Amino acid sequence: MSEKCRIVTLDGPAGVGKTTLAKRVAQAMGVAYLDTGAMFRGVAWTLGEGSWEWDEERLSAGLCDLDFSLQGQGMDSELLLNGEPLDPAIRTEKAGLWASNIATLGTVRAFLKQAQQAIGRDVSLVAEGRDMGTVVFPDATDKFFLDASVEERARRRYLQLQGLGENADLDEISLQIKIRDAQDRNRPIAPLRAADDAVTVDTTGIGVDEVFSRIMEQIRKNEAQ
Repeated sequence: MSEKCRIVTLDGPAGVGKTTLAKRVAQAMGVAYLDTGAMFRGVAWTLGEGSWEWDEERLSAGLCDLDFSLQGQGMDSELLLNGEPLDPAIRTEKAGLWASNIATLGTVRAFLKQAQQAIGRDVSLVAEGRDMGTVVFPDATDKFFLDASVEERARRRYLQLQGLGENADLDEISLQIKIRDAQDRNRPIAPLRAADDAVTVDTTGIGVDEVFSRIMEQIRKNEAQ
């Protein structure tokens, strides 16, 4: 990473508001926004259902055909896969579960870690995901861990899907979040946890504007040190 680059990491479980906040922080700082969860979803969706059960040779061959890049900054940041925008289908609940399955594989995590570090090597950015502050960018300038209750995260996701005009079942969403939490927190490789030097913000019952203000205040404090 270049000395001129500034890396901000936002980690946390599914449905905690990382994407909205990361985009706003990136916009405020005038830097790129990297959605690493979309990278896992993109890999899972492109390789297809059951790819997490492939043998090592087939999986490695599939990964070799994938190339991620990032263009733009702030709200206009766009993640590309093989030069093309990611399929909107990666945002479905099914794709999320596939991504959680494939994220347990060391080969996939190593591949994406390398891709993420390559993107962040020469570009200042806000990276959101599960292990940005602990594994991918351990020397990041600013680290945050966002959390919220399962009930709060399920409610947010339910309202989000309704807003998109999609049918949504609150109990089903809650169950899927619990499954993903268990997979993410208990996997043997890079489990979801807050970095020792991360600032933890519990967003339960707190509006996005207040969380954003807290994050930016901490970033300004770090800049002044």
